[in-house]
Amino acid sequence: MNIIFHGQSCVEIRLKQHTLIIDPFLTGNPQATVKAEDIKADYILVTHGHGDHVGDTLSIAERNDATVIAPNDLARYLGFEGAKTHGMGIGGAYEFPFGKVKLTLALHDSSYNPPGTKENIYTGMASGFLLKVEGKTIYHAGDTGLFKDMKLIGKMNDIDLAFLPIGDNYTMGPEDAVIAAGYLKADTVVPMHYNTFPVIEQDPNAFVASLEEEGIKGLVMAPGQQITL
Repeated sequence: MNIIFHGQSCVEIRLKQHTLIIDPFLTGNPQATVKAEDIKADYILVTHGHGDHVGDTLSIAERNDATVIAPNDLARYLGFEGAKTHGMGIGGAYEFPFGKVKLTLALHDSSYNPPGTKENIYTGMASGFLLKVEGKTIYHAGDTGLFKDMKLIGKMNDIDLAFLPIGDNYTMGPEDAVIAAGYLKADTVVPMHYNTFPVIEQDPNAFVASLEEEGIKGLVMAPGQQITL
């Protein structure tokens, strides 16, 4: 499979027969190297309701007739807006045509502010995603602080690739993300959710160096960069 990082928390996963995109914040994302209209996806996975994660979900879903997979309250709202959705709850798993998805805990808030309005719509609990696709396990932590149950996630899953936020202020900072990586025991850890806005500016190379001091493999992916897993 091919995995492309689009900046912030947006990750595209191209499988043999399906394409997934997680948290498709492209319009207004200063790091993105592609436009929303360039994305072709069968499934859109959204970790929580904030605008820098929901992003272009509705337009991508409509154009591709894609299914949106999200925490149940967020899925219901996006369904009201016309999207085809599959809602899930924390700890629940479901076998899709492309593979298995399990929702994990994320310590974060979740609400959606429709563009051009002053509304702030509650969208349930924030989440992360465990994906088991084509014999590989990918963990996308979403926006979260450090929590010790990450040890259980690492113990119960042989994780090939983990995406962890390092921006601080809204999520874990680099120091806590190193601890999280140790809990997860993933083969490779990629930092995300940094440098999109001034308040979350971080040095991803310093983070990876800290991982390597702990014997953990880290990888900085530039926006638009593709790797094969």
